[in-house]
Amino acid sequence: MLYLSSYRLGDHVEKLLSALPATPRVFIVANALDVFPEASRLTHKVEVYDPNQELEDHGCRVTDLDLRQYFGKQHDLAKHLLECDLVWVLGGNSFVLRRAMALSGFDIAATEHLESGNIAYGGFSAGAVVAAPSLRGIHLMDDPDAVPPGYQSEVIWSGLNWINFSIVPHFQSDHPESEAAGVAKDFFVNHGIQHRTLVDGEVIFGKQGNFEVLPRIANAS
Repeated sequence: MLYLSSYRLGDHVEKLLSALPATPRVFIVANALDVFPEASRLTHKVEVYDPNQELEDHGCRVTDLDLRQYFGKQHDLAKHLLECDLVWVLGGNSFVLRRAMALSGFDIAATEHLESGNIAYGGFSAGAVVAAPSLRGIHLMDDPDAVPPGYQSEVIWSGLNWINFSIVPHFQSDHPESEAAGVAKDFFVNHGIQHRTLVDGEVIFGKQGNFEVLPRIANAS
């Protein structure tokens, strides 16, 4: 099951929770933010937005999962993922996140667990767009050449290929990346690439081959 949001939990968190066990175990992946200094990340979490607290407020048992700890340890990560019901992946830089997923083997392990129904995957912004076949076009929103310490510099353009279209988050939204989202949409249109735009609050929900776009709820986000 996939729950792909434009921004944070979106307006349909009840849909997500209804597909999970009671008091679900959630691993939060924040590696898309590795491009930012640790101190600024902590300040933002304390003063602006705490995704752990948000999920705990919805009755989840939350644990951080730093993919950097599993670089070169795919087998260990694959085993560890079985200890959660949902992997929730935060926004940030999509290309940094994709590198982290490849270096840790998350891309392979999570694909196998999703196909077997062992876990669910959810995420917003970068955490959503990596589910697409490719990250081409997202380079107009995120810097492909951003490389945090400990990461390989090679750009990975392939997505996880869990959906057959690209996602443009923050489209026509009150978000700093909304203008860039419009540029990315034009890129997909001009290149004939299948895509879906998401306004903040909207969510793509479902399983392979059967997805629905859940609309923004006025005054909910």
